[in-house]
Amino acid sequence: MVLVLSRTYFPGGTNGKLACDGQFICCTIELPWRENEKCISCIPEGYYLLRKRYSRKFQWHIEVVAVKNRSSILVHPANNAMRELNGCIAPVTQVSGAGVGLQSRQAFVKVKKLVYEALERSAIVSLIVQS
Repeated sequence: MVLVLSRTYFPGGTNGKLACDGQFICCTIELPWRENEKCISCIPEGYYLLRKRYSRKFQWHIEVVAVKNRSSILVHPANNAMRELNGCIAPVTQVSGAGVGLQSRQAFVKVKKLVYEALERSAIVSLIVQS
């Protein structure tokens, strides 16, 4: 299964649309592009694998694997990229500004269900990040 994240960059944050097989899933928010600097930049455009991950903070969520010069890049709920993200991707139901969105938990549940069901079928789940 291939997810495609199409981004639009702004100085105050990055907004995106996440789709699978041409079908819109949800919007996303991220930090602005700042040359892939840890904790202050969104990740570079490219091809990544996704996998399940558990942490005490986020419980079960999704990890973006093998991001160059980065670690622990996750897909998890957040409604404000500048306040709540350190380079991760947050699904949101609706974008309300640059790097700001609404109802992230609802959007995250939708993405997690889709990804986890594919992984449970032993499918390879990948993410293409593009502008």
